[in-house]
Amino acid sequence: MSDQAAKSRRFLELHVPGRPLLLVNAWDAGSARILASLGFEALATTSGGHAATLGRLDGSVTREEAMEHAAALVQATDLPVSADLENGFAEAPAEVAETIRLAREAGLAGCSIEDFTGNEDDPIYDFDLAVERIAAAAAEAHRDPRPLVLTARCENHIHGRDDLADTIARLRAYEQAGADVLFAPGLSRPEEISAVLEATDRPLNVLVRPGPPPVAELAALGVSRISVGAAFAFAALGALVEAANELRDHGTYSFLERTRVGAKAAVGAFGPASTRS
Repeated sequence: MSDQAAKSRRFLELHVPGRPLLLVNAWDAGSARILASLGFEALATTSGGHAATLGRLDGSVTREEAMEHAAALVQATDLPVSADLENGFAEAPAEVAETIRLAREAGLAGCSIEDFTGNEDDPIYDFDLAVERIAAAAAEAHRDPRPLVLTARCENHIHGRDDLADTIARLRAYEQAGADVLFAPGLSRPEEISAVLEATDRPLNVLVRPGPPPVAELAALGVSRISVGAAFAFAALGALVEAANELRDHGTYSFLERTRVGAKAAVGAFGPASTRS
């Protein structure tokens, strides 16, 4: 078994209902290595966090840029890495499958494909096309001795379509189409999460957003994975803004107290004791 295949298998094994994988999203090689040094067992990319490192908003990264970024994070640590591949950077199922092929070549253990069209006027792919896209992605993800753990995302609830029945119907169809993990970002109420869990059999990911229960309660519901999306990346940018505003507006340096934590983490993750060169 190749190292990549072993990482994929390990990544899927970490999805345990009631003992959710805390899948933290890194935005560059440095953040990936720091998160690995803190003991997390797997990493994910974040499309929004990656775009921010380029001075752009989410949704503006190309497929080529996303693959280069994913490969850099794979090389940064020994952990399994799953990539946020947005809508596969394509509409046609065959092109979505090509994105999955490229993801394998980047060394990833997993990836996610969403049903957001990229057009806020018509944000969600029609049901049949959405299922065809996941089926094509799953076929490519699983056809090689280096399989990818495919997460299928239903984007209804973060694009103004709070239709739980449609979300459940889509997730069930994505499961039947071959998805390994299911994800409906924006679900926050325990009763919604429980309804999805009761209707599906695949591991469920819940996104950290204002509103969802804490980890212990999500675990008790039977959630298998919890991710943070771009939250860590924007928390880091928030700390930058606060420090810069303090210096500009007050001429004081209390932000230096917080730098000790970051500097210590960098020494531990990047120094001679680090397991990566």
